[in-house]
This record gives sequence, structure tokens and C-alpha cells, in this order.
Amino acid sequence: MSTTHLLTFPALLMLLYIPSSNPVTVTTSKAKVEVHENTNAVLSCEFRTEKETNPRVEWKKRGKDVSYVYFDGDFTGSFKGRASIDGATMTLRGVTQKDSGVYQCEVTARQDKIKLGEVIVTLNVLVPPHAPSCEVPEKVMKGFSAELHCKDKLSVPAATYSWYKDNKPLYTGNHQEIHYTLDPKTGTLKFKTVSESDEGQYRCEASNGVGAPKSCAGRHMKITEFELNMTIVIALEVAALLLLLSCCVAICLCCRRGCCRCCRKSKAKTKQSRTKTNYNPPTDPRHYKHTQSFVL
Repeated sequence: MSTTHLLTFPALLMLLYIPSSNPVTVTTSKAKVEVHENTNAVLSCEFRTEKETNPRVEWKKRGKDVSYVYFDGDFTGSFKGRASIDGATMTLRGVTQKDSGVYQCEVTARQDKIKLGEVIVTLNVLVPPHAPSCEVPEKVMKGFSAELHCKDKLSVPAATYSWYKDNKPLYTGNHQEIHYTLDPKTGTLKFKTVSESDEGQYRCEASNGVGAPKSCAGRHMKITEFELNMTIVIALEVAALLLLLSCCVAICLCCRRGCCRCCRKSKAKTKQSRTKTNYNPPTDPRHYKHTQSFVL
């Protein structure tokens, strides 16, 4: 046998073995799908079988609990009546945020050597900004701190926030004249100490790049001076009087019980003075005789 025949013999064996087809395989043209809310979402699923001519196609939504989307030739649950299937590719109409999640396409070919194939498709439904809820204090005393809050819980992806005062944007950079901080992720606007120039109408705007930005209605923040009215003055005077009266009562009770040193000393001095002024005549009769003789 020549060397040429030895080299070509494996090639001849390869030509003799020609497989009829590949076993069942399942693929997708787009593993991650992003669509806007209230539009249609196409979840691609393509398969190829070896022998099976009528494979079974199923769609499932994965999460805490796996639920069927398409089973036994029909859609189930909330997908019924608003979804269609072409081969194994599924189209969901009018999707909402609740439809976001991980979907699994399964193809079962009972006559094939590999009887089951599957592929994963992730659906993310984008939601444009909604009008955020804004918290703006009506009155703030001059020299005190203040916080303004803004939040949009519905937008996907999460919104970023900007604040406007009298329809002029507030800066977020480092400026010497700025005495506030603005966090675009949380929507919180903090004033260290407010001044008269901070009075005005404030509104917040939410944006996430999906739809047009949305704002809340403007709200006025008033800066007031600290003023003592008659009610506060009377209340302070009454409180001071009650405090003084309480102190007097406490001192009297303490002196009566002998708790204070000053009270104990005064009582001791009183007893000593009483002891010195009280005179008790002697009972010895000789003393009387001595006294009488001295008088004569």
C-alpha cells in the first residue's frame, strides 16, 4: 500500500460517515430584550430537531415560583388573549413592568436522542418618569436648616433628580456661594442654614432617559424671622413662676426634714441659745444662805 493511499484512507472514512441531522438544539437571536412600557415584546426562540416533526414547545417565567406562560398549545394567566406564538418565538403585547423577568423556552423532541433543549431570555420593561412626589416646607426660620425631598418610585431605570428655584436650576457642583447640597440619586436638597434669599418657589424634575422628564407642582418656601409673641412671653413667665415656687416648696420640705446643712446648723444654734437663756435655780439650801448674807 502506498503512502498516498494511507493518507487518504481517513478521509474516505469521514466521507462514508455523514450524519442525517443534528440532535434537538434551542437558540435565541436576542437573550436580553428591552422595550418601553405598553409596547410589544418579541422573545425569540428557535429550535432544530433530529427526527421529531412535532416537538412540544413550552414557555415558563422564572422567579420565586416558576409559572407557565405557554403550555399545551395555549397561553395561561394574564398572558391569555394578549400574546401569540410563531414556531417557538413568543410575542407579548402591551407589556407592563409586571411582565419584566426571566423567561425560559423549552422544546421537547421525544424521538430525538437528546429529547430536551432550552434557552433563557430576559425581558426588561422600561418605564418613563412619572410626576414625582415633592416635600417642601411651607415656613423655615432664618438661620435654621431645611430639607426638601423628591421621589419617583415607578420609573425604570431609577430616575435622577434636579431642583429648580423660581424656574431656575440649582447647581450641584462646588461653588463658594452655595450653602446647600443636592443629591441627584435620592432627590434630597439640604440647606445648612437658610437665609432670606432662599425664599421662593421650588419644584423637582425626574428623568431616566426613557421618556420626557416630569416635574411636580411648584411649592413656595417662606423664610421667617424668630418673633416672640405675647402667648410665648406669658408662657415663659408662668413657667418661671412655677419653677420658683417649686424650688421654694422643695427647700421648705428639706428644712423641715433636716436634709440641709444650713437648716441643721440654724436648729443647733437655736437650741444653744435656748439653753443659755433658761435659768434653773439651785436646789441646795446653802446657796440661799450665802446669797442672803451677801445681800446684807
